Amino acid sequence: MPSVRNIQNVPPARNASPARNVPAGGGLAGAVAAEWAKLWSLRTPYVCLLAGTLLTVVFTFYYGSIARINDKPVQPLGNAPVSSVMLVQFVIVVLAMLMVTSEYGTGSIRTSLLWVPVRHRVQLAKSLVAAGVSFAAGVLYTVLGMAVAWIPFRGHASFDASEAAAQTLAVGVYCALTAVLTVGAAFALRTAAGTLSAVFVVLSVLPSMCTALGGPFLLAVNEYLPQTSGGHFMLGSGSGPHPPSVGLLIVVAWTAATHLAGRFVLRRRDA
Repeated sequence: MPSVRNIQNVPPARNASPARNVPAGGGLAGAVAAEWAKLWSLRTPYVCLLAGTLLTVVFTFYYGSIARINDKPVQPLGNAPVSSVMLVQFVIVVLAMLMVTSEYGTGSIRTSLLWVPVRHRVQLAKSLVAAGVSFAAGVLYTVLGMAVAWIPFRGHASFDASEAAAQTLAVGVYCALTAVLTVGAAFALRTAAGTLSAVFVVLSVLPSMCTALGGPFLLAVNEYLPQTSGGHFMLGSGSGPHPPSVGLLIVVAWTAATHLAGRFVLRRRDA
C-alpha cells in the first residue's frame, strides 16, 4: 500500500489544470454579436427600415417639386435628404428604442443581464449595434434621397461630389448619434411610451416651440437643441450661427448626457 507521502507527491494529470477548462466568455464582442442576432430575429427593424425608405422617397420628391414650383434659388442636392431626416429620424428612434423597451416589457432583460453581468456592457453593446445600423441606414437614405430629388428639382439643385459625400456621412453620423441617445433614454425610462415621448419632445417639440414663440432667448436656446444643431451639421457651413463642427459637438454632448443617464439608472435599479 503506498504511503500518504507518496500519494501527495504524484503530479497532476495534464488535462486536470482548472485554468485550461474555464471558459473565457465573449466580452464586449460577444455582447455585440448577441445584440446583433437578437435585433435581426425580429420584424421590427425590417419594418422600420422599410418605413424610412418610403418616407425618404416621398419627402425628397416633394421637397424637389416644391423648390421647382416656388422657383427657389439653386441649392445643394443633398439638402433634400437632409431635410427629410427631420422626419425619418423617428424611424431610427423607434428601432433603437425597441431594442431596450421590448426586453423590459417581456422581462427578457433579466436574461440579457445574466448573460452579460457587466451591466454597462449590455447598454454599450445595444448602443453600438443601434449606431451601426442607423449609420448605414442614414447613408443609404441620403443616397436614395438625392437620386429621387434630382428629377423634380429640374435645375434648381447643384451636385458636387465632395459636398454630397460630406452631407451623406454627416447624415449617417447624426442618425447614429440619435440612436445612441435613444438607447440611453430607453434605459433611463424603461418604457416605450415614456422613451418615445421624451425623445420626441427633445428632438421635435422643443425646437418647434422655440421657433414659434420666438424671442432672442428662445431662439438662442433652439440653436443648442440636438435637432437644430444636427441640422446645421448636416447642411454644412453657412447654415447656422456656428460651424458644423460645433453643431456636431452639441449633438455629441446631448448623446453622452443621455447615455450616462441610462447607465446611472441601470446601475442603481434592478431589472
